[in-house]
Amino acid sequence: MGRKLLLEKAHIPGIRSYEVYRREGGYASVEKALRMAPADVVEEVKKSGLRGRGGAGFPTGMKWSFLAKPEGVPRYLVCNADESEPGTFKDRYLMEFIPHLLIEGLIAASWALGSNRTYIYIRGEYAWIVDILEQAIVEANANGWLGKNILGTGFDCQIYVQRGAGAYICGEETALIESLEGKRGNPRIKPPFPAVKGLWDCPTVVNNVETLAAVVPILNIGGEEYAKIGVGRSTGTKLISACGNINKPGVYEIDMNISVEEFIYSDEYCGGIAHGKRLKACIPGGSSVPILPANLLLKTAKGETRMMHYEGLADGGFATGSMMGSGGFIVLDEDQCIVRHTLTLARFYRHESCGQCSPCREGTGWMEKILNKIEYGKGQLSDIDLLWDIQRKIEGNTICPLGDAAAWPVAAAIRHFRDEFEWHVNNPELSQQRNFGLAHYAEALTTV
Repeated sequence: MGRKLLLEKAHIPGIRSYEVYRREGGYASVEKALRMAPADVVEEVKKSGLRGRGGAGFPTGMKWSFLAKPEGVPRYLVCNADESEPGTFKDRYLMEFIPHLLIEGLIAASWALGSNRTYIYIRGEYAWIVDILEQAIVEANANGWLGKNILGTGFDCQIYVQRGAGAYICGEETALIESLEGKRGNPRIKPPFPAVKGLWDCPTVVNNVETLAAVVPILNIGGEEYAKIGVGRSTGTKLISACGNINKPGVYEIDMNISVEEFIYSDEYCGGIAHGKRLKACIPGGSSVPILPANLLLKTAKGETRMMHYEGLADGGFATGSMMGSGGFIVLDEDQCIVRHTLTLARFYRHESCGQCSPCREGTGWMEKILNKIEYGKGQLSDIDLLWDIQRKIEGNTICPLGDAAAWPVAAAIRHFRDEFEWHVNNPELSQQRNFGLAHYAEALTTV
């Protein structure tokens, strides 16, 4: 049984309420933080080795230390709760079941960063969670954890919740800031970075929900103790949203020293592939990261077991590896069609592109059209190479990472499952059968 730092108390009856949360030791990290100098809190987070849990995995303490501190200019902390990555729902889980954990982390982080006004930018579809968070903020205010002169320290802090309007692009931190300012959510060109000119041109830190919640156990147990959990640079625990063809979909907290195989097949976690099927592939970090076939998931090219941590999933680069990403773990069984799933993702990224960059605006549309042709039996073998060429020209040529997010799933699908794309082209009549997966595909190869 892995150590639980974030979800240990999530299912205690009444934990949403301030009374129960406080009784279970809540807000102790704020008491500790307010007895420390803000710079010492930042140093504690640095010692912990905490990496951003929203996808990029950048060291959190280092990001905090970049924050400019000009005199007479306000600084802002923004919580990115715009959880729109397909396959990812762990932040929703945290906010819904133990909202005071996020509020506590926000207060401690606000003290460290000198932010007197802190914002939670939440996905618009999470309407019921807005009510939960606002109730927690009201309770924190009523009990002296927010407002003026918190615990007599002279520190003022207030937290505001801002709903998004359902745009995936606003998960990118500069697009989020634009939206928070009341403008269209288009990403900004960087530099300047938000740490220098962010919200209303003031120094700003944007962190993910899970990242900010993790500040609580870091302060409670100490950064050095937190760093002992996990493996190497993958310290602490990580929330994983597991879904797809598994027996036990849900949110799991791991300490990143288990293998992918154990995570999929252990009864403690996913409980194996549903209906006794075989594993075909997995998208380990949300829809934007490269898909990996079973042979590269359960064993690496070196014959070693692939581990569930940042370096383990990335081992070998995109040729044989993927990314931890946002922790959206999507499992596909042997009956799933890779071409169809890739088309679904391409359709999503085409729809969500803001259109600001021509490689993304035009390229995502072309990828969807070509994949649609292949999936519905109207493709040519040259279309596969055209797809490869288009994704290559999108990657690295856009203002924000959405272009990369659209290109990587297509590239990985072709890299690892090119034979399946070719089969769709060579068997147009059979490829149009909507329930046609790998098991049937393998059988058809011997009979057609």
